[in-house]
Amino acid sequence: MILLDGNTFYNHVCVIIPTYNNVQTLLDVVQGVLRYTNHVIVVNDGSSDNSDEVLLKFSGIKIVTHLKNKGKGLALRSGMREAIELGYKYAISIDSDGQHFPEDLLLFYDKLKTDVGAVIIGARNMEQASVPGKSSFGNKFSNFWFKFETGITLSDTQSGFRLYPLEQIAAMKFFTRKYEFEIEVLVRLAWRGIRIREIPVRVFYAEAGKRISHFRPFKDFSRISVLNTVLVIITLLYIKPRDLIRKLRRQSLRKTFYDLLLDENEPDSVKALSIAVGIFTGIAPIWGFQLMTAIGLAFLLKLNKPLVIIAANISIPPFIPLILFLSHAMGALIIGEGATTLTFDSSLSIESFGNSIRQYVLGAVSLALAAATFFGLFSFGLMKTLKR
Repeated sequence: MILLDGNTFYNHVCVIIPTYNNVQTLLDVVQGVLRYTNHVIVVNDGSSDNSDEVLLKFSGIKIVTHLKNKGKGLALRSGMREAIELGYKYAISIDSDGQHFPEDLLLFYDKLKTDVGAVIIGARNMEQASVPGKSSFGNKFSNFWFKFETGITLSDTQSGFRLYPLEQIAAMKFFTRKYEFEIEVLVRLAWRGIRIREIPVRVFYAEAGKRISHFRPFKDFSRISVLNTVLVIITLLYIKPRDLIRKLRRQSLRKTFYDLLLDENEPDSVKALSIAVGIFTGIAPIWGFQLMTAIGLAFLLKLNKPLVIIAANISIPPFIPLILFLSHAMGALIIGEGATTLTFDSSLSIESFGNSIRQYVLGAVSLALAAATFFGLFSFGLMKTLKR
């Protein structure tokens, strides 16, 4: 018996064990966890075997019961909700199928002392021979998209052996219910700036004929794919633009622009094209979507993202009336006879165009192309001059 509950630090940490029809391993897992802590919450997710009878053998543990099977995600959410109500600050989730070693709980406790407030993932060695091929592939697939969505490199984003900071969890609303929840919670915590850490843990996979898994390859992989699609869209349209804008705000815009122009690690042609694309999207008649379009093009064309954002801000409020007026005027040159005229003043807005919206759109696209060409060539020449 190596109970750690005598230390106040450990009393703020509970262990959540979600279980569904794992009666063969459940007894050993709970007994193993109880060697290290009495702060245990077991979520019986509608098991149809005699898991409830096994759990009745233990006194002092909290049991949350789902009358019907709802999925691992909802089981974890129920366990976390119970832990928050009981006043715990952290929760360690461990699977009930016996693949994790309860003694590795000590590794989480030790890591938490030096990384307070972080999410800690028990990273398995997925290269060992006993790991099923589909698990190895699924993990690599998940790791790839997690890095794309957060910029963080992890070796095991699908591990169910994790420590969660409950204060952050309590402030969030989740949408997924099954295995994909473990991806949703990890990505969204990373988006909030919560540190994600890994510690190596051991893993045991029983022989193929004796292994019990409730993961349904087609249905669950499809759910995970849909979730990743949604997360990627949010990443491109909101998270990456938000992070870049925050980065630019933390430093002088003028100094940032100057430093970027003189960066020797990137060709001048790429920087000039980045400015041209930013100018084009800033003037183009896509109001409300200019910055998102600029960021999307920057990623698609592999441009200098900060330069694209800075250039796209040509459409800041003081310049908007001038851009609208010049767009309308250029449209008049294109249409010729029948074009309308407007007076340039501070009240000029898109609503002022009325029936001449076609004239404005043609003019705005032409102005955007002309300005992008001018500023792209000008910045290219400026960079060459500054470097001399």
